[in-house]
Amino acid sequence: MWPRPPEEQRAAHVARCGGEEADAAASQQAPPPPALSTMCCSGDNCCLLKCCGKLLLFLLSAGLFVLIYWAIFQPHQIRATVGSATLSNLTVSSAGEVSYKFAVSLSLYNPSVRVGIYYDTIDAELRFGDAVLGPAANGTSPPEFYQRRKTSDDVRLEFDYGRPGVTVGSDVAGELEKEMKSGGTVSLELDVDLRVRYKFRIFKLRQKPRIWCSLSIPVKAEGPGPGVGGAVAPGDRCRVKY
Repeated sequence: MWPRPPEEQRAAHVARCGGEEADAAASQQAPPPPALSTMCCSGDNCCLLKCCGKLLLFLLSAGLFVLIYWAIFQPHQIRATVGSATLSNLTVSSAGEVSYKFAVSLSLYNPSVRVGIYYDTIDAELRFGDAVLGPAANGTSPPEFYQRRKTSDDVRLEFDYGRPGVTVGSDVAGELEKEMKSGGTVSLELDVDLRVRYKFRIFKLRQKPRIWCSLSIPVKAEGPGPGVGGAVAPGDRCRVKY
């Protein structure tokens, strides 16, 4: 048999070596695919983006929930007006003690179409300028109640400070006595702090509105004593702030 040419010998050698290398590579087991968590977070940047994405999704979901809830709930601010107010036996002693009796009926209106209001606490105080003439001594009536939607309820507040009265500064006592003797009006302010719960089905929202009622009470002498008194006409609108 004649020997093969050199070109055929080289080709056969290459084919034999290539087949051996392919068999060796095939005999080795392929590594398992990386885990899903490794593929998702192969580095710090990937983990940071994933966390930011979850946070953004949570904020968007919460914002959408609040928007839908508010559209259904839609609470409106309470409206407050003075139904009646009567001041009697207002006196100022030389020692700066203010004695008086004051009763006011406050009308609270719930303008909401869908939402009822629970009035949990009602705290009131009477002021002359920056001086506090005392909290509601006899409390409020009623002290707490539930108000249905589109309804109005009256709350009565009574301040009863006989002798000894409420001690105030000399400048406040002098200014109050000046208004009493002028034959005009006495300017008082009624401050009312509320704790309420708006309720719509299973949803509840707590709020702490505050009511300011500016009262200009025309006063005149009551009998032979030094005391003065007067009343205001109903309908004065009060400010409400949440």
